[in-house]
Amino acid sequence: MRNTAFGFGAVALLICGGALAARTAWEGACRHPAAVLPVAALGAAFLLLRYLRRTRRRPRGGPGPLSEAVRELFDPPQEPCDPAQELFGPPPGEVARTAVLTPLEPVEAEEETESGVEEEAADYAALDADAFEDAIAALCERDGCTDVRVVGGAGDLGADVLATAPDGRRLVVQCKCYGPGTKVGSQDLQRFGGTCYAVHEAELAVCVTTSEYTAPALDYAQQCAILCLDGEELAAWSEGSAPPPWQTDDGL
Repeated sequence: MRNTAFGFGAVALLICGGALAARTAWEGACRHPAAVLPVAALGAAFLLLRYLRRTRRRPRGGPGPLSEAVRELFDPPQEPCDPAQELFGPPPGEVARTAVLTPLEPVEAEEETESGVEEEAADYAALDADAFEDAIAALCERDGCTDVRVVGGAGDLGADVLATAPDGRRLVVQCKCYGPGTKVGSQDLQRFGGTCYAVHEAELAVCVTTSEYTAPALDYAQQCAILCLDGEELAAWSEGSAPPPWQTDDGL
């Protein structure tokens, strides 16, 4: 905007100055005709120099040689894109810049049996008492029991898991998570036998342990119709190689 206003002002000054100079020259020529020739020659020479200088200048708004050199230095011209290279990749001998992906490790297929996917045997002996009760409840629910509840703890009166078997009988389970050197004795089963039927109204009483039972404990369990599962029988039930307690001969 300022350049435009300055240009118009300069043009106006040139017009006014030219008109004044022409008038003065005309009056001088009328008075002294011999002095007109040198002034006319100087004016013509000035106009010729202006014309020559203007033709040598670069076009207005275009980049000069210095600016073009600077632009090429910091922003080198890019080579035109080859459509064939985009479609078929770089020619032989050139390295393509592609992302390197780490191949995924193959997933081993699970071994299947006739009954489905074979499950890995759980290490029940490594569980604490609460986790062992939850694991037994999960086995009961897996094999069709309903209304499964874990009630073990202080004041449980000998019952750790309550459920309804698939055949409708009320199932009461006592869980004994013992180490290999500790066996379930007759006193443990006597406390369970005194409450499983009278208090919990069991129709099927089961004691499950991670270890073994003493001979007196098994004798008492047989007298009171308590089904006992030791560590090996529990593992067989968990793996599916043995039926659940309510489907065994002693549980029928």
